[in-house]
Amino acid sequence: ADNTFVQKIHESALVLMALVFVLAILFGPVFCGWFCPFGSLQEWIGKLGRRLLGKRYNHMVPPKIDRALRYLRYGVLGTVVYMTAKTGLLIFQDVDPYYALFNFYSGEVALPALIALLVVVILSLFVERPFCKYACPYGALLGLSNLFRVFGIRRRSSSCIHCKACDRACPMNISVSEAGTVRNPQCISCMKCTSESACPIPDTVTLSSKEEK
Repeated sequence: ADNTFVQKIHESALVLMALVFVLAILFGPVFCGWFCPFGSLQEWIGKLGRRLLGKRYNHMVPPKIDRALRYLRYGVLGTVVYMTAKTGLLIFQDVDPYYALFNFYSGEVALPALIALLVVVILSLFVERPFCKYACPYGALLGLSNLFRVFGIRRRSSSCIHCKACDRACPMNISVSEAGTVRNPQCISCMKCTSESACPIPDTVTLSSKEEK
């Protein structure tokens, strides 16, 4: 009403965003790995895909194509920020599968958003978290926190046996076994690669504020 905020953005959303940013600075994109409901939906569908495809699941996209596709979400982020600032409207809403999932009953969801949701659901049978990897603008922004986060995913090379269990456990296809500290912007801080979940050697892949040796 006062032309202070972008249409349909409530002040509480800004408070939540600030909280997510603080958590990202400390622990990385924990919102993506632990709280995002759309990410959870993709994971649940992915469990069916894993049963159907076995080891081929999440490894069907050639590495070169996969690396190129991962830059798309930064293009989406840039476009959304620019167009939203220019128009004052949530322009991504009309193609946003996240919005479509939680508002399909409202009658406000555009057909392209519903189509995008269907595409993401189908792709989730073959690729783990396809929207997160290739198109999510919020994930693209939060992923940058991996470059400077206080508590990072760190691998102790002195006790690592190079079994690559951490690599296989990573839903984002990050080569944790080749890193001292995981600074890949795709990391979602899900902790699936750590010694508590996948790594068979205690205290080898951990969440820590100290660099491992």
